[in-house]
Amino acid sequence: MAASETVHVPVLAEEVIAWLDPRPGKIIVDGTLGGGGHSRLLAERLAGQGQIIGIDRDPQAVERTANLLDGLPVTCVHGSYADLPEILAELGTAQVDGVLLDLGLSSDQLADRERGFSFAFDGPLDLRFDPTQGEPASRLLDRLSAEHLANIIFEFGEERYSRRIAKALVEARRTSPIRTAGELADLVRRCVPRSRKTNLDPATRTFQALRIAVNDELKILDQALTRLPDCLRPGGRIAVISFHSLEDRRVKVAFRQDQRYVILTKKPIRPNESEILRNPRSRSAKLRVAERAPC
Repeated sequence: MAASETVHVPVLAEEVIAWLDPRPGKIIVDGTLGGGGHSRLLAERLAGQGQIIGIDRDPQAVERTANLLDGLPVTCVHGSYADLPEILAELGTAQVDGVLLDLGLSSDQLADRERGFSFAFDGPLDLRFDPTQGEPASRLLDRLSAEHLANIIFEFGEERYSRRIAKALVEARRTSPIRTAGELADLVRRCVPRSRKTNLDPATRTFQALRIAVNDELKILDQALTRLPDCLRPGGRIAVISFHSLEDRRVKVAFRQDQRYVILTKKPIRPNESEILRNPRSRSAKLRVAERAPC
């Protein structure tokens, strides 16, 4: 994939547009810019009046998407959506009309052979959204105890064979440390029986767990859900698309317990059959929307 291209398809795009209702003059934050699909659709409806602020932890995504969206009222920022108050302050904006979070992994990151996000490629086992911060997954596997690895894989991947996998990882690193996505996938597949009920690759949950741990994803989401309401004008909306229960549960609880939120979607919105056929990765997506309560 060329650096100036994107293969990511925005999920639940029509529903996001309907709920965030972008109109001329509005300021909307796309906290997970990715390939810019949602940002483009939102920006096109501003008719040149208003602003989309696109934020992403992945510097490659920010650079690529800034070029793709050139000419539209989109400001691309390298950073974390949990730091939105500070980002808005730097941009001279007090509050916004809407925030979108499309959580998880983009198709562009999966297609990058040098990041290790996909076990379809035998690339370096990195898994960081921002390669300039933190440590790669391979280093995590080198230094953590079997117990700590098992806890990560069980808690963040909901993998029932977590202890078996962790034990195998520790045994393997004594002679041949895991350095690539392919090596990790092969090891996990030897530890986890393939289910007859699903086509899910046995390595999927372990990769998810390590990616969440390396990027501190759930902690950042928790911080954001606490901080974002104060960035919204009264009546402003936040839309969150999650892809697994660990994320969705946090969004649901935050919307219910924080009195600054007014829930607009009693149940999560799911993609219809037509969208799933067009984009199979949308199958597990859940959209929840809330509104900033009046002051």
